[in-house]
Amino acid sequence: MAILGLVLTVALRRDPDGGEPIAVASIEKRSAPVSSAPATADPAAATPRGPATAAQLENSAGVTVVRVGEDAPEAIVITIPDTARTIKLATAPDNRLVERSRYGLLPKSGPEGATPAKIYARPLGPEPATKPVGRIAILVGGLGISQSGTADAIAKLPAPVSLAFAPYGAELERTVQRARSEGHEVFLQLPMEPFDYPDNDPGPHTLLTGPKAPDNLDKLHWALGRFTGYVGIVNFLGGRFTADESALSPVLRELAGRGLMVVDDGSSARSLLAGSADRARIPSLKIDRVIDGVTRADAIDKELAALENLSREQGIAVAAASALPVSIERINRWAQSLEAKKIAIVPVSAARDFRSPKSTGSISTGSIKTTGSLQ
Repeated sequence: MAILGLVLTVALRRDPDGGEPIAVASIEKRSAPVSSAPATADPAAATPRGPATAAQLENSAGVTVVRVGEDAPEAIVITIPDTARTIKLATAPDNRLVERSRYGLLPKSGPEGATPAKIYARPLGPEPATKPVGRIAILVGGLGISQSGTADAIAKLPAPVSLAFAPYGAELERTVQRARSEGHEVFLQLPMEPFDYPDNDPGPHTLLTGPKAPDNLDKLHWALGRFTGYVGIVNFLGGRFTADESALSPVLRELAGRGLMVVDDGSSARSLLAGSADRARIPSLKIDRVIDGVTRADAIDKELAALENLSREQGIAVAAASALPVSIERINRWAQSLEAKKIAIVPVSAARDFRSPKSTGSISTGSIKTTGSLQ
């Protein structure tokens, strides 16, 4: 019976250590002993001991540090971005700067002087450690049509390079916001009538001269509603349209109330676009050079070199290019050489502020105001 009772007790308690020897010990709470050590301890004894030199630290961590000027065959270079100086563009759309229409959200001027041209522009960020001897702004257009070409431009071009999107692409809002998330400010390309229209047709929403001009405002609204977050507009073709003051005036009056910048792409010597926009009190800019008029690598490199010289002479030079693979590749390669030449790439929105009101050849002495934030 004693054995049976012992078995029942173990089963009911479900003690995994049942049957093991048991010992009982008492626990007493005592005060911590008073140290007899002197009040002032040896600082050397209190300091943790570790590698005394950088070399010892590298050896103990098992990491080899290759310094400037040293050979590092087959080395992997890891660049850690300075997140404190990363440029962040303002979120788009900003509810203060849009109005609803049959074609979607259209840009407009907001309260207290807020405009798309100011709010959506890429900030300049901190001043370079070394003062530039010249600044260059580049606007790459023709984006939004080819998905692969657009993706390459967004990923490969330096963030200060401004991008212009045609209104005919698919999923433009998502693509444009991806470009802006990578730091590129964006522009909208407006199709305008060329001299050889309709043989050269920029599309069904082309702004036209002559009897069809009254339809231009409706076409303009359609284009303006294709995506949000753009700083301004730039002409796409438009040799005939930009030379016709009567056709330009109604369009510019409409744009004046929407707080946008106007850029003349420099493709037509007869264009009145920048001058007419300026008279309409619209911030405007004209491109100095088109760098890929000849789409060969050597020709583009030659234009980029000329652009450098122009930036040194004028302080600021503004160029346009198309989103062709060869153009993107040459601009990307060329941009990597500019820091050593003390030339800075700036967004197109800032180029106008670097120009003196009296002469496009000198840098403005006034302060340059930009919006956005540094994260």
